[in-house]
Amino acid sequence: MDAAFLGSENLSVPKPEPEPLHLRRIDAAYNMRRFYALSTQPTLFGEMSLIRNWGRIGTSGKTMVQTFDDRAEAIEAFVGLERAKRRRGYAVMDEKTALV
Repeated sequence: MDAAFLGSENLSVPKPEPEPLHLRRIDAAYNMRRFYALSTQPTLFGEMSLIRNWGRIGTSGKTMVQTFDDRAEAIEAFVGLERAKRRRGYAVMDEKTALV
């Protein structure tokens, strides 16, 4: 293919779906042990759902499902929520650093 041809076309590469995300916020001084989980899932009608689950560690917590017409909107909401939670002190904890 010609380089001029490739540059003239507006090719948008679709963003990959984010992996499910599990965040925790633990602060013993405030007796705080919280979790926040995010994931995306396609619906049967071609839409994209953003699934949020949050609560105290050890409970099932609450769940909210938001459905978006556009896949990019769902991913944008996912990234925005992740950013907001990380600013509030939530972090990914692996098995080695998890507190029991």
